[in-house]
Amino acid sequence: MKNKANIILLALAVVLAFSCKKDQTKQQLMQSQINITAKDILGNPKYLAISYGAYRENSRKVQPTIPEIKNDLKIMAAMGIKILRTYNVHFPHAENILKAISELKKEDSNFEMYVMLGAWIEAKHAFTDVTEKIRNQDGERYMPQIDKMIGNESEMKEAIRLTKQYPGIVKILAVGNEAMVHWAAEYFVEPSIILKWVNYLQDLKNKGELPNELWITSSDNFAAWGGGDLVYHKEDLVELVKAVDYISMHTYAYHDTHYSPNYWINDTNIYNSELEKIDAAMLRAKKYAISQYEGVKSFIDSIGVDKPIHIGESGWATQSNGIYGNNGSKATDEYKAALYYKHLRDWTNEAGISCFYFEAFDENWKDAENPGGSENHFGLFTIDGKAKYALWDLVDKGIFDGLTRNGNSITKTYNGNKVKLMEDVLVPNTKAEVINN
Repeated sequence: MKNKANIILLALAVVLAFSCKKDQTKQQLMQSQINITAKDILGNPKYLAISYGAYRENSRKVQPTIPEIKNDLKIMAAMGIKILRTYNVHFPHAENILKAISELKKEDSNFEMYVMLGAWIEAKHAFTDVTEKIRNQDGERYMPQIDKMIGNESEMKEAIRLTKQYPGIVKILAVGNEAMVHWAAEYFVEPSIILKWVNYLQDLKNKGELPNELWITSSDNFAAWGGGDLVYHKEDLVELVKAVDYISMHTYAYHDTHYSPNYWINDTNIYNSELEKIDAAMLRAKKYAISQYEGVKSFIDSIGVDKPIHIGESGWATQSNGIYGNNGSKATDEYKAALYYKHLRDWTNEAGISCFYFEAFDENWKDAENPGGSENHFGLFTIDGKAKYALWDLVDKGIFDGLTRNGNSITKTYNGNKVKLMEDVLVPNTKAEVINN
């Protein structure tokens, strides 16, 4: 009996020792993720980035649940995504993403996901009946979807609260989204407003009220960062470039197939087949995006500033019943979108640039009255969880096995039939066609 008791005690000691070691390892993993910084992950190809919205319905009144978000996070993690970008904090959406990541980390200490948390910024009288927007003052308005007032100040306060609550997850704070570019006519602000809030956040860092390694930026169109029209080259923009920790710029070769089509149109004398024309057009799209990146870099070099530049947004829609479709620039289909995704990842990974590719999943609320509108179809996945052509190879590799979205297994669009897919692929216009139209 004594020997038996000794054996039991020894077994218990081994179990306890193993359990303690396991807990210690888990704590070490969690601590290492708390210690990791934006500087460590931005530009690191091991930490792929993406823009993420979890919305499934035609209105943001219907908020995604935490279990739904957790399913999405597992799908994105399977494809190597480790940094997400969000856009505002006045809906529960952003906080629920942080909660979902936190829960997954508790369930699996190896799960790793970080967030670039966005705070929405707008001009006074934005999205109201008042015609004259006041560009150098902070906005505030009533939002019926959530039955409360929201404004720049309340956005910043909530973003700060969430950053303090989830310091191991929130590594970047973005002040505004396309908030300075002039074509955002309904809400854009002068750079002075963005500068004010960036300086406010940097001051909180200096006081120790926010993590010192937290990076502060604003995410905006390349032109608003000085890479285009000289109208943006203002003293406040220069001061903003100096104030942020890095530049987060957007580049959309897709939209410019309509608005700046010279790069896009084909010369019929050069290519031997329609597929060659398409492939060449997508290489031009890659070079076009690179040129806009270089335009921003040239501007910040010209003012004597040395700051990292990363891509806050770039993407390619897969469906359009408007100006990017069959009656317009003919830019839109899954084949072209797949080429653009590959080109952007290849370029940015090799160059040490993060690209928050836009976006993970289709979201129908963006153009709710027009289901075929391009804004609803920028996702790498459809709303019901079908992987578009850009990700067919990952489906073949089985990385999504056992994962679901909206109760559906991850399968391929077009039932994986590339011949059917190519029937919907459009050849870009020739110069002659553009002239005749």
